[in-house]
Amino acid sequence: MKTLLVVAAALINDKNEVLLAQRPEGKRLAGKWEFPGGKVEAGESPEIALARELQEELDIIVEPKDLEPFWFLSHDYVAEFGFHLLMPVYILRTWKNQPRAVEHMALRWQAPTKMHELPMIEADAELVEKLKTTLEADFSK
Repeated sequence: MKTLLVVAAALINDKNEVLLAQRPEGKRLAGKWEFPGGKVEAGESPEIALARELQEELDIIVEPKDLEPFWFLSHDYVAEFGFHLLMPVYILRTWKNQPRAVEHMALRWQAPTKMHELPMIEADAELVEKLKTTLEADFSK
């Protein structure tokens, strides 16, 4: 079984909303919503890979030191796509430039309690719940 290492970020704005990206036509799971990020290339740390991916996908500048480790996702896509997904997830509250959809069909800031209303990729279901719980606790402080 092949293991695919990818990284993702939960960009959080000052309203405690999370940035979600809609997968483009022609890619696996097209039209579904996800957290921005991508594959870790050979020789890259997860933080460097995520900073690179966010610049490519969203045209934002991210300092790796601003990536806060949040959670580790593991999901079996063997039957559908022939790989197992491993994904460190980071929270990001600071970046330069306004995010824009460079590689996605659309972007949307979504309240954590409403993320489940979008057709999210299957692997992100547990992450949505974890973020909802964490951000609700943060927001109530």
